Amino acid sequence: MGHRKLSSPRRGSAALRPRKRSSEFLPTPKSWPYIQSNEPKLLGFIGYKVGMTHIFMIDDKQTSPNYGKEIYVPVTIIETPPIIPVALRAYYIDSKGEPSVLTEYWGELDEKVRKILSERKINKLNIDKEKMKSKLDNISNNIQKIVALRVLAVTQPYLIPSLGKKKPDVAEIQIGGGNNIKQQLDYALSVLGKEVQVKNVFREGQLIDIIGVTKGKGFQGVIKRYSVVELPRWHKHRKGSRKIGARGPSISTPSYTPQPGQMGFHRRTEYNKRVLKIGDDPKEINPAGGFVNYGIVKNTYLVIEGSTLGSKKRPLFLRYPIRPTWSPQSAPKITYVNLASQQG
Repeated sequence: MGHRKLSSPRRGSAALRPRKRSSEFLPTPKSWPYIQSNEPKLLGFIGYKVGMTHIFMIDDKQTSPNYGKEIYVPVTIIETPPIIPVALRAYYIDSKGEPSVLTEYWGELDEKVRKILSERKINKLNIDKEKMKSKLDNISNNIQKIVALRVLAVTQPYLIPSLGKKKPDVAEIQIGGGNNIKQQLDYALSVLGKEVQVKNVFREGQLIDIIGVTKGKGFQGVIKRYSVVELPRWHKHRKGSRKIGARGPSISTPSYTPQPGQMGFHRRTEYNKRVLKIGDDPKEINPAGGFVNYGIVKNTYLVIEGSTLGSKKRPLFLRYPIRPTWSPQSAPKITYVNLASQQG
């Protein structure tokens, strides 16, 4: 039996297992934060990743060593055309102690929204008004049982010609804020079938969480997938070097053995990404010739500090932060935005 040292560094992370392909192209949050606000609002939004550029801004974080100085910051642009809430879902706690749907209410939708739903093949074009009225009465009569209200929202990707798709993405978005469920219900009924802008959900300077699917890299071996050290190459090494030495349980990590498999296209959440700017004029951020592999931004956009997960044109779910590290009160002052051509 060959000798093996008894201690070695763990190769790769044992977290976030199993490392399998995401079941959804646009994942939705599994939990929602509680926000203190007198006005009800949606706790999330949907955007499409454009690409990266860089800016110069005045550092406004008081604990930073560069506070008050101009700093260089890489940023990600996310295009956020308006979303349209089309239905309301009321949740209550069932006998098993889990949230369940009490009822689903569809409001009166105009022709534009009906066309969007037909492209998504949602069979709600002929809504029975009497049936919907009884469902709304059911929500009102059981207002004490309701623990959460969520809207079913659809995107408008056809407003972004560079995406090359018309089929909208659909996601549930919870309503937060307000003083009680009744106030949230009134807000939900007021936005059904109407466009909601991202500026009505988020504000400049705040932190958000980004939920999405990472870049897919296909089936990979242990060298790339877990950064396992390649075995030494010598003349009798006929069985290969880009693999692990043994798959049996070891002394140091008995329940963890790196294996080849799917790498990338995983559901992930990035916490506390700061919104530096919410803009309506795309000329302020469009580089000469447009963004590589995306094109020209034509709608409202967000400037996010740092990088974000996913490939370009991928839908991302933007949510209020569930565990914020600090609470910026205002947006930083941006002094320069790079508009140079990215075409090389």
